[in-house]
Order: sequence, then structure tokens, then C-alpha cells
Amino acid sequence: MDKVSAEQRCVIGLDFGSDSVRALLVDTRNGKEIASGVAYYSRWMAGAYCEPGQSQFRHHPLDYIESMTQAIAEALSQVPPAVAQSVVGIGVDSTGSTPAPVDAEGNVLALRPEFAHNPNAMFILWKDHTSVSKAERINALAHSHDFPDYTRYVGGIYSSEWFWAKAAWVAEQAPELVEHIHSWVELCDWVPALLTGNQHPDRLRRSVCAAGHKAMWHDSWGGLPDQAFLSAISPTLDGMRERLFTEVFTSDEQAGRLSATWASKLGLPEGIAVAVGGFDCHMGAVGAGAGEHDLVKVIGTSTCDILMVNHQTLGEKTIHGICGQVKGSAMPELVALEAGQSAFGDIYAWYKRLLMWPLQAYARQHPQASLPLEDIEKQLIPALAQAALGTERDLSLPVAMDWHNGRRTPNANQRLKGALTGMNLGSDAPELFLSLVESTAHGAKAIVDCFTGQGIEVRRVIAIGGISQKSPLVMQTCADVLGREIAVVESEQCCALGAAIFAAVAAGVYPSASVAQSHMASPISRVYSPVTGTEKMNQQRYQGYQQLGQQLEALSEFQLSQERNHDH
Repeated sequence: MDKVSAEQRCVIGLDFGSDSVRALLVDTRNGKEIASGVAYYSRWMAGAYCEPGQSQFRHHPLDYIESMTQAIAEALSQVPPAVAQSVVGIGVDSTGSTPAPVDAEGNVLALRPEFAHNPNAMFILWKDHTSVSKAERINALAHSHDFPDYTRYVGGIYSSEWFWAKAAWVAEQAPELVEHIHSWVELCDWVPALLTGNQHPDRLRRSVCAAGHKAMWHDSWGGLPDQAFLSAISPTLDGMRERLFTEVFTSDEQAGRLSATWASKLGLPEGIAVAVGGFDCHMGAVGAGAGEHDLVKVIGTSTCDILMVNHQTLGEKTIHGICGQVKGSAMPELVALEAGQSAFGDIYAWYKRLLMWPLQAYARQHPQASLPLEDIEKQLIPALAQAALGTERDLSLPVAMDWHNGRRTPNANQRLKGALTGMNLGSDAPELFLSLVESTAHGAKAIVDCFTGQGIEVRRVIAIGGISQKSPLVMQTCADVLGREIAVVESEQCCALGAAIFAAVAAGVYPSASVAQSHMASPISRVYSPVTGTEKMNQQRYQGYQQLGQQLEALSEFQLSQERNHDH
């Protein structure tokens, strides 16, 4: 493209994932993806500030700042300067709940020199489960008779992956920070605030997406939970309610306009619109063109599932065991029901690490061997998948449980663990890999059943994310287990595309998200249909999965009771 036509206006969608940030440059007229850039978080990739054995996963804010700048620069380097000057808006999505403590000026504490290397002063990644005990405290309080049930609109169970559990736990672990913690901010809210110079708590615009799904915001009790409830969670939350926010916004609204400082850094026009942020899965559903009763599965390291329904149809009904129901957290006019799996691709990555360990150990002990470890690692999962295609999935296959990182839905429980059972001396690596793939498909079915079992219709299943694009084995297994067609979208960056759609609305290119979506959403590229004649076997395998899950839950309860008895 050498010229920019008079009517062309572009937007940028920023997608902050677990490992990297993606910047997508999009033509607002038709959703064409003109250019993109990806930058990995350098500190995160080096393993800094994380302790996986303790389920501690932290991101330094500089990782976000540096990677965002690099990703946008990479995208803009692929187009003429005139295209960069045609950009009229920026949209932002991120993982969640990924909160960080901020001072009275809105600065993330890890950006202050004295706390630059303090993990508790950083963003607490969604999959950080260090706050399990605080989540249990929240649930006990909410289900007592002393307070309203503030978990009513988040599925009835509060998770350690979410805002309040993390804020309370981290503050208690870091007394040196408490006097400096003025407030807390979600990543999807912080990035737009940073870009617009609106980081100060009085100006920072909070998304209804993060507030409703993770911070228990709801109009029926006047916004955030009462201060007495927050103080009962932890004394470190005393006074926090009034220092947070009293208003929330949907992502079709502006968080502000790009500041002169950031316009100069990014090579973009000063004053362009920056939309209110949101979580990646919600933006992905919009980018996928989803509407009422479309279940969108964002499949990556974990999954996040979004099912949108009309708020008048839903009425006062609350859906138990999910991750919240919030009007406007995806499409502004619909209620988005959120669910998900705490590990999906992460389970395959775990298995790869397991198989790579002896090779890596040998290479360390015999450096002269010059093993091509990087090539082997890249080829391992595709090789396993190819071999698994020749393995019959029948009743003799080992049964696996996908709870390696706990369970998100149905009924969040981050104490649960994964399992493999039914192995024998003939079980081989491709067979076990197929069992793990099937377990993630079973987890997906449990989510569908959670919705349909409570009267919420699922008319269509749409898949987005890297795994949906790259693994026919996984997608076909999911279609077979669900007994439903699964449509895969064409865009490889659907979350960033959804953020770009909201940028177009915030910039005034389109009057509403629904109109923008009709012009810019990704088309479907492929549909997987369940194999006929396997329904009975699939049902029997699923029953085995459910029975294994019941046994693991009982074991988890027994182990927890033993720990508590020991403590007392």
C-alpha cells in the first residue's frame, strides 16, 4: 500500500497476553488486518519474579511498556508513514484478573525505584493462585448471614484468580508496601490510562468488564461491595472502597486521548481516541462476530469462554458455577456470561517439558553432544499430535483430568490437581498426549453442560486463539466430545481485532459496537463436525472423566482437612 485513500481510517488493537503483547493495525472500513507486531516480555521470558512451584506469577510493568512500544513500532514499520498518520484510535485488551497496587498518584509501585524488584509491587498475573486462602475467606463471608451474597453475580464462588483475593493476600504478604498502596488497578484499565495520561485514581476510567467479573461490582448493591465486607476480608483493605471507583464504563467509550508524550514515543497522531479497556476473551468474542447464544472459546494457555444473552431474556436469573454475568462486558447491549478452564495449552506445554527433561539434562552434562534441543522442542507437540491421530480413542485409553492449574469452571476450585489414570506398561507418549487432549475437551464439555443445564441455550460454538488455528487434533476431539460443530474464525488475532473494533467506535467511525462489528469482525475459516457413530463411546469416556473428577475432589477435601488438623 503506497497511499492512504481519503476515506481510510485505521485503528490499532493491543492484546496483552500471558507471554507477549500484539499490536494489530486494522482498516476500519472492512476489518482488514494491515500489519501486526508481536513483542515478548523480556523479564517474564527469563522467569523473573515467578515461582511456579508456589503458583506465583508476576509481570513487571516495564515488560508491558517496553513490549507495547516494540510491538507497535514493528507493526508501523511494515506500512508507509501515511498509514500511521491515518490511525484514529487505539483499543486495549488484556488477561485478567491481572491487578497491581498503585500509589496516590496512580503509579504502579514497581515503577518506583525502591520497589523495582519487589514481586508484590507488580502486576499479579491471572494464573497466580497464591491467594487461595483469601478466596476461601471471601466465599465464607459472602455465604454467611452477616453480609449480602456478593458472589451472586460471579457464579456463587469467588476465585483466587480474581481482584479482591489477590489485593488482600499480596498486601498481607508485603507490609513494607501497605502504607504506599493507595488503590489497585487492572491491567486492562491501566494501559489506556497510561497512554492518555489519566493514571491518577481520580481520572482513571474503569471497565465494567473487569469490575463486574472480578471485583464483584453490581448495581443492585450500589457498585463495589460494602467497606465492612472488604475490611472483613483483610484489614489491609480498610478504606479501600472510597479510594477505588464509583463509576464504570463499557469499551465503546473513551478512556481519554493519546497524550503528546505517548504520541511521540509511538509515532502516532496526538489526541487520537483510546477506548476503555476490557479482558481479552470479551474482546475476542466481539472480534469473532459473536451475538446472542454464541459460545466463543478463546483457546490458548488457558481458555476463557463467553456466551452472550439478552438481559431481558435472562431477567433476574443467576447462573451458578461460572465466572460472572455482566451487562456490557463484551457487546454493550448484551449480558456476557464468562466461564473457562484454568489450563488448556499449558497442559500440553507441561507434557512437553516432562518429555524434554532427560534430553535437557543430558545436554547440560554433555555439552559436546550439541543436541538440537530447540528444534526438538518445536517439533515435539506436532509430532505427538500426528502420532495421536493414528491412536484410536476408545474405552481402553487412559483417562486424564485437566485440573493441573486448578478448576475455573464449573465451580472454581484452585486447590484441585490434574491426574492420569488407567495406564499400563503398553501406554506410550502419543497415547498419553491424546488422553490429555481429550481431558481438555472434557473440560470444555463441562462448561457447555453448566450453561445448558441451567437453561441457557448454546446455539453455536466458535473457537479463536492459536490452538484453534494450529491443531486439527484438538479441535476435532473437542467437536467429537461436545457433539457439536465448532466454527474456527479466520483471524489469528481475534482479541486484538475486537479491541480494534471498540477503538473504531470510541473514535466515532461507527455509531455503535454492533455496527462496527458488522463491518470489521472476522469471517469463519473452517468448521469441525463431530464424527458420527462415536456418540456412545464419547459419553462413556465423559462419564469416566466425571467419576475421576469426583474422586479427585474427595481427595482434595481429605488433604485439606488433614492440613487444617495439623495446623491446629
